[in-house]
Amino acid sequence: MQETNKEITIQDIISKRKEHSKKIDNKLIMKAYDYAAEHHGNQCRKSGEPYIIHPLNVAYILADIGMDEATICAALLHDLVEDTDVTDEDLRREFGDEIAEMVAGVTKLSSMMFESIEERQAEDYRKMFLAMGKDIRVILIKLADRLHNLRTLKYLKRDRQIANAKETMELYAPLANRLGLYSLKWELEDLSFKYLYPEEYHELVEGINKKRNERLKFIEKIMGDIRVELKKQHIDAEVTGRAKHLYSIYRKMKRDNKTLDQIYDLFALRILVNSVKDCYAALGVVHELYSPMPGRFKDYIAVPKPNMYQSIHTTLLGEKGTPFEVQIRTWDMHRIAEFGIAAHWAYKEASYFGKKQSITVEQDKLAWLRETLEWQNELQDPQEFLETLKTELFEEEVYVFTPKGAIKVLPRGATPIDFAYSIHAEIGHHMTGCKINSKMMPIVTELKSGDIVEIITSDNAKGPSIDWLKFIKSTSAKNKIKAWFKKAQKAENIEKGKELIEKELKRIGISYSDLFKTSYIDAMLEKYKYKNLDEMYAAVGFGANSPVKVISRMLQEYRKEHEEENIEEKIKQLQKEKQRKPKTSNSGIIVKGIDNCLVKLSKCCNPLPGDEIIGYITKGRGVSVHRKDCINVKDLITQENRMIDVEWYNENITTYQADIEIYSNDRSGLLVDILKEIGTTKAKILGVNTKTTKERIAIIEVTLEVENLEELNKAQKAIRKVDSVYEVRRKK
Repeated sequence: MQETNKEITIQDIISKRKEHSKKIDNKLIMKAYDYAAEHHGNQCRKSGEPYIIHPLNVAYILADIGMDEATICAALLHDLVEDTDVTDEDLRREFGDEIAEMVAGVTKLSSMMFESIEERQAEDYRKMFLAMGKDIRVILIKLADRLHNLRTLKYLKRDRQIANAKETMELYAPLANRLGLYSLKWELEDLSFKYLYPEEYHELVEGINKKRNERLKFIEKIMGDIRVELKKQHIDAEVTGRAKHLYSIYRKMKRDNKTLDQIYDLFALRILVNSVKDCYAALGVVHELYSPMPGRFKDYIAVPKPNMYQSIHTTLLGEKGTPFEVQIRTWDMHRIAEFGIAAHWAYKEASYFGKKQSITVEQDKLAWLRETLEWQNELQDPQEFLETLKTELFEEEVYVFTPKGAIKVLPRGATPIDFAYSIHAEIGHHMTGCKINSKMMPIVTELKSGDIVEIITSDNAKGPSIDWLKFIKSTSAKNKIKAWFKKAQKAENIEKGKELIEKELKRIGISYSDLFKTSYIDAMLEKYKYKNLDEMYAAVGFGANSPVKVISRMLQEYRKEHEEENIEEKIKQLQKEKQRKPKTSNSGIIVKGIDNCLVKLSKCCNPLPGDEIIGYITKGRGVSVHRKDCINVKDLITQENRMIDVEWYNENITTYQADIEIYSNDRSGLLVDILKEIGTTKAKILGVNTKTTKERIAIIEVTLEVENLEELNKAQKAIRKVDSVYEVRRKK
C-alpha cells in the first residue's frame, strides 16, 4: 500500500472489492457514493479538490485490505454528519443501523462543552474506543481516514502538519501495529516522519539513494543463491527483497547511536512458502548457506505476537560480513502480517463483539482492547487518559512463561508483580515472593523474554503495597492495585475527599449549603459518572479526581441561577489554584508531593533533562536523583519505601555536566577536529582527557556543559562525523 497520484473512482473501489469477494452488493456501494457526492456538493478540501475525493480514497484503502461493503459504505459516508446537514437519523433511515453506527463511531464530538482541548481530545478517543468495542471496523475506517489525510498533508499549514503527524505517530501508527495492519502502519510512520523531522527525512533518503545500486546488487545475488538452494530441496517458495522502511531505519539509528553507514541491514529478504513445515525447512537452507548472527533469531510462529503476527526472523552474515535480515512465513501468515485483523474479518471478527460465539481470553486477540475499555472509565483526568492510552498502544513487549508452559505477554520492563496480576487479581493481592527460572528473586526484578516465572502467595498476605505502583508497567495491574486500595480505604478516602472539597470552597468564599444542591450535584455526578456523593468523595480523596474539577462543574450550574453574583471570579480563582506551578529545586527537579526539598543529581550517572529519572530518599541528604538505567538503581529499588517519583521541570533552565567517551583510530589532528565539531554545537567543553592504547586506539573523555539531553545528542552526532571516530557514547 503506497501513495498514488491516480484519481480514485467509485468503479476502482468496486473492482478492488471484487478481488476479495465474488458476490458484492454493487447497488449499496453506488447508493452510498451518490448520497455522499450529493450532500458534499461543492465542498472543497484545502488542496482545492472536490471534497468527495477524500471519502473515495478512504473507501479504496479499505477495499484494498479486503473490508466488506458495509465498511466501504460507512467510509464513503463518514464525514457527512460532521461536515454537512445530514443527521444520524437520516443515515439510519437510508442505510440502516450497522452503517450508521460505524459513521457515528468516527464522528467527533462537536456539541459538548469541555474545560480544555485535552479533555475534548480525550473524550473523542474514549468515544472512538467505545465504538471500537462494539465494532472493530470503526477503527479501520479511522486509520484509513488518517492515512489519506497524511498523504495530502502538504496542503495544510506547518503547525497543522506537525500536530497531525505527532498525533499519528503517538496514537494511530501504534494502533495499526496493535491490530497487525503493517501495510498501514509503515506508511503512517514514514509520512509522519517526513513532516515531523523533514531535515532528517531528506538526509536519510539521500543517504540511502547514494548506495542503492550497490545494495541492490548485493541483495539480488543473495536472493538468486537462496532460490537455487530452495529449488534443490524441492521447497516451493517465492523470494523477494524490500528496502526497510525509513522510520524504522531512523529509529534504529537513534536507538543505537549509529550513523547510516553503520546500519547494514537496510534490506530484508522475505521467503513465502506453503506450510509451516516448509518455513522451518527454508530456515535450515538459509542457515546452511550463511552464518546466523547470535541473538538475532526470533520465532514468532511458535510464539505469535498478540496482534496475530507470525513469522521467523533471522539475521545472517553475507559476503564481507555484511548483515541482512530474512523473514520466513506462509502465504496465510503473510496475509495476516499485511492486513492484520482485517484479514480475519470475513470469517472470525464479524462476531467478535456480538453474541454469535463465545471466545475465551486465550483466543481473544483483542484482549488488550477489552482492558482499554475497562481502564478508560477509571481515568477522570484527560491528560492521564491520553498518556496511558499512548503507553498502552506501544507494542514493546516481553514473552514470559508460567511453570506449566503457558505464555504471558507483558509490557517491556514488567516485573513479577505485573505477571501475578495478569494471572488473577487475587494472585497479585496475596503475592509474597517469586522465582524466576527456579531462583528466588526480588518481586521488582525486570522480566526478560523467555523467563519462567513462579509466584509465591500466602493466605496471610496483607495485600499489595502502594509502592508497587512505582515499578509495575501494565495498566491492568495498576488498576487492580488501585481498586484494592480504593475498597480497603474507602471510608478514609471519603473523609479526605470531603475535607479537600470544603477547603476549596472556603478558599473561594462559597458555602457548602449554597453549592451542594440536588440539581447542581446531579449535573456533576452525571459528568463524572459517579453513582452517589460518597463515590465522588472517595475518588477525590484517593486522587482519581480533583476538587477543582468537581466544584467547577457545580459552579457552571450555580451560575445559571445566580447571574448577578460574580461567579466568573470564583471560577478564575479555582483555575489559578489548578495552574499553580510546583516548586522546583535548584537542579530543575520536581519531587512529586514535596516542596522545598533538597535535591542532588547523582554523580554516578549524571542525569540530564530528557532522561527517565527516579528519586531515592537518602538519610539526611534529601533526594538523590538517578537515571532509571543507572547501574546503582537496581541495588536501590530493593528498598521500595525509599524510592520517590521525580520529574524534570522544563521552564527552569539550568546547565548540567555530562561525560562522554570517544573511541577512534589514532591519527594526527584528531583532537583538534573533535573540538572543532563540538564548537559547532551549544555544548561547552569543561575538560578533556586522552589516552592511546598499544593498538593505536585513541580513547578521549570529554566533560561537557549542556542544558538538556537533546543538546548532548547533537554534540555526539557532530563528533560521529569526524573521520576515524567509530564510537561515541555517554559515560556510564
